[in-house]
Amino acid sequence: MSTRLPDPRQDPRAFLRALFDVAVQRALPAHNMAAFLPPPPRGRTVVLGAGKAGGAMAEAVDALWPQDAPLSGLVVTRYGHVPPAYRARPGRIEVVEAAHPVPDAAGLRAAQRIFDLAQGLTADDLVLCLISGGGSALLTLPAEGVTLEDKQAVNRALLRSGAAIGEMNCVRKHLSAIKGGRLAARCAPARVFTLLISDVPGDDPDVIASGPTVPDRSSCADALAILARYGIELPEGVRAALEAGALETPKPGDACFAGHEVRMTATPQQALEAAAAAARAAGVEAHILSDEIEGESRVVGGVHAALARQVRRRGQPFARPCVILSGGETTVTVKSKGGRGGRATEFLLGAAIALQGEPGVHVLAADTDGIDGVEDNAGALVTPDSLARAAAAGLKAQERLDANDAYAFFAGVGDLVSTGPTYTNVNDFRALLIT
Repeated sequence: MSTRLPDPRQDPRAFLRALFDVAVQRALPAHNMAAFLPPPPRGRTVVLGAGKAGGAMAEAVDALWPQDAPLSGLVVTRYGHVPPAYRARPGRIEVVEAAHPVPDAAGLRAAQRIFDLAQGLTADDLVLCLISGGGSALLTLPAEGVTLEDKQAVNRALLRSGAAIGEMNCVRKHLSAIKGGRLAARCAPARVFTLLISDVPGDDPDVIASGPTVPDRSSCADALAILARYGIELPEGVRAALEAGALETPKPGDACFAGHEVRMTATPQQALEAAAAAARAAGVEAHILSDEIEGESRVVGGVHAALARQVRRRGQPFARPCVILSGGETTVTVKSKGGRGGRATEFLLGAAIALQGEPGVHVLAADTDGIDGVEDNAGALVTPDSLARAAAAGLKAQERLDANDAYAFFAGVGDLVSTGPTYTNVNDFRALLIT
């Protein structure tokens, strides 16, 4: 897509925000779904799905699917993430809302309904599964012996622990009756066609939303090891079931996956490439570090800052002016209660402290779903005068970082980036402009 960007030298803030918008546009279901849809089957087409992009994916499928072909189903998305047009005029696919990142009763009801819709299908039917990031929390159907309260407690503990997304989803799969390939098993003998929007490093289908329709390569023993690593407790009965292997998931080669297909419709790399192309069209060279950077957010912020200083001061490894782009999913180990902020703002505060007002360096970080953690912003911006403006406002950067309160820091200097829900999700977006 062709996008004219603001001049990065005259308005670096607007330039970086425009890059973010380009990345998000590339990942919108309306722009990429048509090439991946299968033809209608002889029987029914039932759409099932979950994720932050679920509403937009359902809207796109409903618009593209032949009007004379049967189409029905149910998708669950995060509260506030149904596209306005589809909310105003619902189509053939029902979309309901539930809580994220900690599951709630609405998510439990939706998951049970989805599980029920997958029963009683025939070999002539097609199940079109629409899966995107956030589905792990939204598609919550506890395994036998596990309660919603158990899952909520484990989710909260995992979110505060600093565990990587693959580790969190390994645990979630083994405490679920619907994730880790179990939804696919439920759909038999119907054909299952899964469309994915990736929000995970490496684009691994069995990690995205905890892989409800794909084989699971992890084990109960893996889940137990992760829980032990982060000191997360389980009810004794649940722990015993994991130890006995009673909560094991369907594995690669299982007959329940025969004939199933998986298609990736949008990925973090594609979003970064779109932003890079737009920057180059504006006359600024762009370099993509990686689409799968993980690690503690504040530490990753410091590393990015060191790279920006090297470019600014020595012209290595890139000549300036340039934009450095990265994606992936960092983590925040929460050590202080009462602070506000998500991965993006914690990354940025770590970067700002490391940069110490380095001239000619502007940084934007935001979550492509429009929500940084559980806050009302997508991310924020760092400018060469961020620390000075904060000090003038009585804000101490290190103090706010120690309190896991990066939101307050950036709100206090007016540098939050707020978009509202974007109706897609290809995870973290980070852009450093060095002039």
